[in-house]
Amino acid sequence: MRLSRRSLLASATMAAVPVTPQHREQLHIGFEKLAADGYSALSGQRIGIVTNPTGITRDASHIVDVMHKDPHVKLTAVFGPEHGFRGTAQAGGSEGRYDDPATGLPVYDTYLKSGRPLADIFTASGVDTIVFDIQDVGARFYTYIWTLYDCMEAAQLAGKRFVVLDRPNPVTGRSAQGPVLHKEFATFVGRQPIAQAHGMTVAELARLFNGEFLSAPVPLETVLMTGWKRTRFYDTSGLPWVPPSPNMPTADTALVYSGTCMFEGTNLSEGRGTTRPFELLGAEDVDGRWAAAVNELGLPGVRFREAYFTPTFSKFQGKTVGGVQIHVQDRAAYDPVRTGIALLVTARKVWDGFAWRSDNWIDKLTGSTRVRTMIDAGAGTDEVVAGWQEELAAFRSVRKEYLLYK
Repeated sequence: MRLSRRSLLASATMAAVPVTPQHREQLHIGFEKLAADGYSALSGQRIGIVTNPTGITRDASHIVDVMHKDPHVKLTAVFGPEHGFRGTAQAGGSEGRYDDPATGLPVYDTYLKSGRPLADIFTASGVDTIVFDIQDVGARFYTYIWTLYDCMEAAQLAGKRFVVLDRPNPVTGRSAQGPVLHKEFATFVGRQPIAQAHGMTVAELARLFNGEFLSAPVPLETVLMTGWKRTRFYDTSGLPWVPPSPNMPTADTALVYSGTCMFEGTNLSEGRGTTRPFELLGAEDVDGRWAAAVNELGLPGVRFREAYFTPTFSKFQGKTVGGVQIHVQDRAAYDPVRTGIALLVTARKVWDGFAWRSDNWIDKLTGSTRVRTMIDAGAGTDEVVAGWQEELAAFRSVRKEYLLYK
């Protein structure tokens, strides 16, 4: 069903409503609660923290710098995920082992490490408690939640306590959407069977991992936010946005990412090398027919503009390509995963050059062969989405037992 003119005007009005300072101050992240209590939850412990550039305070100070200066907490090590603690590495990279110039603290690399090797790193660091504080974006294939999982598993093996400082899911925690991973497709972009858009915070995910997936639970504590509601988007938090990775420049990117990241599994550009990654999609010889075809579907809350761009790196580097730009007009109505499927279906119909990556990366991203094989067989958007509803309902049933916020 198409959006009516009234709906479009209403959504534009909603988007223009300012967020007052009073509204912003209602939300406090886990670190703020921890610090306000004088770090009592960490008293007498040697602390190692898993974090990256997103581990900041409301005034944009990094929590490692804050904790390092505070005599109430004994911070002795830092553990960096993909892209590194200070965020200098591109996708698929990390910073390695070094001493942080700002604090002198040893920084250990966790990227692509798990199980006993990661447990050995925790043991060698000499810490008693592992703290996790990284901003997630709400998608199963964003690797930081699997860094969380791997670190929890390794902490259990090493006999360490684990504390998660919670932050908002920037695209809300209203509901889970999309296909659920099948275990035989487990990789670092999906270790366990959760939905593609999980609709949970990192503290909720930690509880889910501990209760459902770890072979033995780790001693886990969560420091929750106050004032966060499941319907809140990031721009109502009052917190500065720090790109959690180089191709996640804004909270708008996070809004579309759980759907358009699927284009990593195709020969089309997902917008890497542009200023709007995952909002711009395209390839050579694609023209305005794609935008017209997907607009014809009348997907709720979104419109598509015919767009042309020249990526500075990644696919089609230095070449002008055609495609679409996604414009979310009503984010409360927008379904990123369904939209991503619609974009895949229509791209295949209007562009003869459409192809999946030869390694079937799309299966790792979506968690099974279903999306690829159904689209190849000519299935439409509704048919593909219907295919995962039973497993999604089962995941939602499990998920609700671990939710911490109303």
